[in-house]
Amino acid sequence: MIDFCDDRGERGFSWIVADEAMTRTSHALADDGRVWLVDPVRFEAALERAHTLGRPAAVLQLLDRHNRDCASIAAELGVPHLVAPDVVQDSPFETISVRRTKRWRETALWWPAERTLVVAEAIGTNPFFAAGDDAAGVQLLLRLSPPRDALGRFEPEHLLVGHGRGVHGPAAADALRRALDRSRSGLPGLLVRVPALAVDAIRRRR
Repeated sequence: MIDFCDDRGERGFSWIVADEAMTRTSHALADDGRVWLVDPVRFEAALERAHTLGRPAAVLQLLDRHNRDCASIAAELGVPHLVAPDVVQDSPFETISVRRTKRWRETALWWPAERTLVVAEAIGTNPFFAAGDDAAGVQLLLRLSPPRDALGRFEPEHLLVGHGRGVHGPAAADALRRALDRSRSGLPGLLVRVPALAVDAIRRRR
């Protein structure tokens, strides 16, 4: 089941695969008559809605392994498919190099005018990322070395992620700060929960 979420009016919206454990989330970001699709999972209603906000400009795949339906949607729309880009030309976004290794290339987006931070994988809000009462958390494999230098300087009003629903308003900056600050201390609690989460994920796929 795919649902709309994080409605930001004329500036865009998101959609989420709500009935899977990893809750893959995609975004449409709209500005000045153009729309950028971020890590899209195919959902025809979302693609149709995106067209009402403007002309498709590009498909942005912010994580190298977030293939999802990025390539096919870009081809159908006749727009560039940019994978972990170092820059998004002619856009309102600043790109942030979150991680650059052979096995993990990730770019985040900062939209200054809208105070919107989009993070594909390093930060998430579903139970695989956020432990306890935290609204967001660092990805399990990054918890010992969280991307504080890359993301810690931002105070977003909209925190959009690739796994889970976004966080908005004053809670967004707090969620990001707590995720980075509690990355290591929250690791034991998250590890305790992982086996049960994994079992649930397998059950959902049957």
